[in-house]
Amino acid sequence: MDDPHDDSSPTVTEPGAPRVPPSAEPPEAAVVESPEALREAVTAKSQEVGRLQDRLLRLQAEFENYKKRMAREKAEYLKFAHEGIVLEFLPVLDNLERAIASARAEAGSTPLLEGVEMTARLFRSVLEKAGVKPMEVAGQPFDPGYHQAVEQVESSHGGESVVVGEVQKGYLINGRVLRPAMVRVSRAAPPVAGNGRDDGDPQA
Repeated sequence: MDDPHDDSSPTVTEPGAPRVPPSAEPPEAAVVESPEALREAVTAKSQEVGRLQDRLLRLQAEFENYKKRMAREKAEYLKFAHEGIVLEFLPVLDNLERAIASARAEAGSTPLLEGVEMTARLFRSVLEKAGVKPMEVAGQPFDPGYHQAVEQVESSHGGESVVVGEVQKGYLINGRVLRPAMVRVSRAAPPVAGNGRDDGDPQA
């Protein structure tokens, strides 16, 4: 005989009722942060944004400096890019000037000499447009950065180590030495030796 209070009988579910798993737990309540915690989080984010902005500004400044440096280097390169070619042509101008000096000494002015002088003037004009100018060395103190001494000349005037003559012209290109000038440099004359007689001694 069945016990009417026996709990082992199966549970009957009504049709249409939702099935709830026996292990289901109630959902956790949403975590609500305190106003103080929110303020701290906002402050931390603001500081991070500030650091990123500072870094961005530094990178922008570095990039601008890089562009300026590259522009200067490019301009510097263009100023001296033709230096090697110009240097090769200087001996040609040297020969023209020597020929002019020799012709003037021998025969004076002739149509041929005038033609050579015109060629030399044209040559100098082209060099000047390229930023090339001859050095002015006469009477200047000797400077190994600009001058190459090929001879020393005794001189009692103008001091020692002064340029007193030019053997080969020196040239500058945009203010920088293209070719040093070959020069003669003064040196002090040795003292004049006495006659070896003491003026206080009586003459024989």
